[in-house]
Amino acid sequence: MVQIDDTLISLDVFEKKFVCDLGACKGECCVEGESGAPLDDAEAALLEEIYPLIKPYLLPNAIAEIEAQGKWVIDWDDDKVTPIINGRECVYAIFDADGTCKCAIEQAYNDGVVSFKKPISCHLYPIRISKVNNMEALNFHKWEVCKVAFLLGHKLNMPVYKFLKDPIVRKYGIEFYDQMEIIEKELRDEGHIK
Repeated sequence: MVQIDDTLISLDVFEKKFVCDLGACKGECCVEGESGAPLDDAEAALLEEIYPLIKPYLLPNAIAEIEAQGKWVIDWDDDKVTPIINGRECVYAIFDADGTCKCAIEQAYNDGVVSFKKPISCHLYPIRISKVNNMEALNFHKWEVCKVAFLLGHKLNMPVYKFLKDPIVRKYGIEFYDQMEIIEKELRDEGHIK
């Protein structure tokens, strides 16, 4: 682990390779899993506020689920998360004609309807944020549904953090990202990562 300010970063974030290949995986990460996308308090409040604006993008069964469960729920770990439908896809998931899963929130953002792109936990994936005392820890999460992303990442030689530049800057700022680039070079030069 390395540290920038009050954030710990796993070496895997610098060493592992990753590039989403939506055409191959069809957005499986929004469908599989045991829980919805993690939300911070501000994101949960924002979902309450913008729901009327994103509702037209949602599928009827998702609307019914949201009206039954709420715009967000508390999971078994006592975390705020997006609700899921029948133990599968996120309620904010929508599907293209070819079956590719996308985010209704992000579609509304792309259309200029809302200013919130999507939960930062989704935007940062495969980096997962956890709390360690009064610090945040950024860890690489390896998931079988992302196998094609690992393969494409290796083919393009793209470290996880470089692929995730935009969400890292969104969450932590450009200076933080610039420090990550410096750290990666030092780790490679010193042989700590390949």
